[in-house]
Amino acid sequence: MLLRLSVLEGIILGAYFFTFRSTIMTVAVTAQSSGVQEILTGYPNAQRDSLIPILQDVQEKMGYLSRDSVEAVGRALNIPVSKIYGVATFYNQFRFTPQGRFHIQVCRGTACHVKGSLAVLDALKRELKAEAGETTRDGLFSLEVVACIGACGLAPVINIDGNFHANLTTQMIPGILNQYRKQTVG
Repeated sequence: MLLRLSVLEGIILGAYFFTFRSTIMTVAVTAQSSGVQEILTGYPNAQRDSLIPILQDVQEKMGYLSRDSVEAVGRALNIPVSKIYGVATFYNQFRFTPQGRFHIQVCRGTACHVKGSLAVLDALKRELKAEAGETTRDGLFSLEVVACIGACGLAPVINIDGNFHANLTTQMIPGILNQYRKQTVG
């Protein structure tokens, strides 16, 4: 069914949806900013040398470094946002997108590489329909490649939220992911 609206009705309807979307976004940004402000109160008289610990605390609390949180830190420390991104992108510990409910780390160290971790990574990417560094569209899984997990005797190995899955084959990947998917049902 085709809905016909007058220009005025279209403007009113558009304004309503814009206001609704803006309100939702404002609430989310305000909540996030208050979390950053709470962290910053733990750093009275903070200077540039406090940047990395502050970013670590923000990421621990928020799960990642959003643009709004980086801007809030920049204002508090009087550091340009570009400088903060320069520091944060230098260290691979910082994330700029939200992690999935389950965070998967794929080891690509020497032992894992020799034992087939590239095939395991490819199977994960195929099954999740996501690349390394991304989160699945449903927000359930995020995928990260790491240089070494330190479990070389278990190669190839992945770590999902602290749970190690060892001696993997590509055939094991769907079953492992389904175990985690089942945890979200119910």
